[in-house]
Amino acid sequence: MTDSLQPHPDHSPVSTEQADMIESACKVLQTERDGLAHMMAALRQALGPAHEGPEASDLGQAFIRTVEALSMPARRVVVTGIGKSGHIGRKIQSTLASTGTPSIFVHPAEASHGDLGMLQPGDAILALSNSGETSELADIVSHARRFGLLLIAMTARADSTLARAADIALVLPQSPEACPMGLAPTTSSTMQLALGDALAIVLLTQRGFGADDFGIFHPGGRLGAQLRDVRQLMHVGPSMPLGSPDLPLRQVIMEMTHKAFGCMGVVGPDGTLVGLITDGDLRRALEQDIDGTRAADIMNTNPQTIRPDVLAVDALRIMNDRPRPITSLFVLDTQRRPLGILHIHDLLRAGVA
Repeated sequence: MTDSLQPHPDHSPVSTEQADMIESACKVLQTERDGLAHMMAALRQALGPAHEGPEASDLGQAFIRTVEALSMPARRVVVTGIGKSGHIGRKIQSTLASTGTPSIFVHPAEASHGDLGMLQPGDAILALSNSGETSELADIVSHARRFGLLLIAMTARADSTLARAADIALVLPQSPEACPMGLAPTTSSTMQLALGDALAIVLLTQRGFGADDFGIFHPGGRLGAQLRDVRQLMHVGPSMPLGSPDLPLRQVIMEMTHKAFGCMGVVGPDGTLVGLITDGDLRRALEQDIDGTRAADIMNTNPQTIRPDVLAVDALRIMNDRPRPITSLFVLDTQRRPLGILHIHDLLRAGVA
């Protein structure tokens, strides 16, 4: 996979032992990458008329059936698993929930001591077990069969107890573990995680889940800030620096100084924004006759503006992606009337930049 290691000019040469470490790490990644490649090939077998073996064809068909089943309105996914499969299951459940598929994680050991009560009619159970023989899953499997809940298995063995009990079996291709003893779950858990991600994103697409929906589920942190729209961050009402085209330059200076946005919007008689005056325009105007200069004389008649439904991250891009970055944007409605003003400091405070 890798060429012979050459020392970087800015670093000391690695020792033979250190080189072996890097080569071992790359071998792990190569083994796991091969596992993912096998899984991709297995999924794609469902696209063609000919299937090269039941394992390959079954995974693609099972994936399609899973997506169709989980796309049903109001269907909740109950993810379960123990050990490494449990950890992977928790991540899959979290990804499903955050991308629009209602889901919960139920620990199989806790399920046997009362948490089976968390399962509801109409739920689908996604059970993860590489071997398909995890004894701790027995009570959940029995519960699913007793109450007619859809059971989806994610396992590496088509002939396992879990796969045979399931309504749909997502059988992972046989691929060696990256562990030199072939024991520690590595390639198998990577394939589980990747297939779970694939399932979540395909379901996201099927549901038409967009950036606005994503923002609702991710209100915190920088991601949440980027998914907020301009309407949530802009200044409105009397805080907007506005004036008429006939406003004398002295009053323009007072308005801009008082509102402290570094600009003033010029509004026509019909309430629409007809121009913008910036600090730069103001400095150049001071060389003219102050008493005889009006706002209309120095305003930019084609200023950059923005709509209230634009995402905050896109507003930041609009401000920065220009020869001369700007620090403020007037927010206009469809009739070009000012609704508010957005300053780059608002984006910084919100954590967008």
